[in-house]
Amino acid sequence: MATARAISLRWRLTGAVYLCCTLYLLFQGGKTALMLFVILNVLLLYLALGRLSGIGRVKGERRLGGNAGPHTPVLSAGSKLEVELDIRIPGFWPVPYVLVQDTLERTGGQPMMFEVSFIPDFRRTGSVHYSTPPLQRGWYTFRKTECVTRDIFGLFEHRGSIDSVQRFTVLPQTVPIRQWNRVERGLKGPYAYAVSNRFSKETTQINGVREYIYGDRLSRIHWNATAKTGEWKSKEFDRESVPRTVIVLDRCGTAYVNADHFELAVSIAASLVEYGIRRETAMGIVSSGATADGFLPRSTAEQRQLILNHLVGVQADGTAGLYRSLRQSPLLIPRGSFVVLVTPHSGEEVVRTMEWLDRSGNTPCLIHLPGERSRAETSGWQRMLTARGWPVYNVRTLAELPAALEGGGR
Repeated sequence: MATARAISLRWRLTGAVYLCCTLYLLFQGGKTALMLFVILNVLLLYLALGRLSGIGRVKGERRLGGNAGPHTPVLSAGSKLEVELDIRIPGFWPVPYVLVQDTLERTGGQPMMFEVSFIPDFRRTGSVHYSTPPLQRGWYTFRKTECVTRDIFGLFEHRGSIDSVQRFTVLPQTVPIRQWNRVERGLKGPYAYAVSNRFSKETTQINGVREYIYGDRLSRIHWNATAKTGEWKSKEFDRESVPRTVIVLDRCGTAYVNADHFELAVSIAASLVEYGIRRETAMGIVSSGATADGFLPRSTAEQRQLILNHLVGVQADGTAGLYRSLRQSPLLIPRGSFVVLVTPHSGEEVVRTMEWLDRSGNTPCLIHLPGERSRAETSGWQRMLTARGWPVYNVRTLAELPAALEGGGR
């Protein structure tokens, strides 16, 4: 509205100047009046021909993270994104400069506007670069890119847009975990019996011979059996008993101190998923908030992508406590699983939850996110948990997670 009012005012001012110059020529006459009238008409012609600048048919291409192709880079929370725009303006009319306005929107957040300018070269092309601030996890969309230019007097502006809608995802921040001693000991622990063979890794112990499957390595072929039968045979190996691991992400909004506190929980869950899938462990997740979501344990790369995509959009929108929300999702926790609770809850809420998991035939584990409570207030109920053989880890920052897990916890 304000832009339209400013344009209308400029046209009125231009019309008033032209009217005064015309009246001056008619009533005053002379060379001065004629010269002013001619100059004014030349300037008005220049302003009118500015519409032929070609900015209305501008074309361009956006590249993210320096990629030359259409693929977007893989980003994690806290990363900056490098953006490059190549712009070409058709036509022939001189363009003094171009102001580029790019808009980036985050789902559920406020749009971010980026403004950069460039001077077109003799081929009427140019490139601009800019960097975004550190991005939060979520889904992002680049909207249409607006290109604006003005005449040399700055009176009138001409606009064009590039239809360059582009989407990308910022994954939760993760930290590499080298080894988790509790899980390593748990591979042959009390919950190993409940795991099916399809979730297990193979050992070097031969357990028989099977038919050859296309794609088997040469080292797997059983040459003696192949020579005797005349058909390709492969070695069959024993499989390790690997536990199914289920991560429980607490999404109760009142339990977290602030948004960064919940982001820490999401990052811990994502780091555990990365660790488990890298070690070919069947990983699942339970995430109960406004809706009860989750994935049964699997050890495939597709499972990793599904869980991470889910973690991109989760919010601390739950109203029920940890115990109540978990009781509403029993089918997502197969019996015999290693269940890791990632929660800021403390006291009786956590004790009841871990007791229920133990009665259900699972092995509970707690990763606690201390809030404003003091160490003395949390040590009592945590000693009760460790006395029953349930591991407890206190993690205040994401950087502490590897050392806490590798050290074994309480």
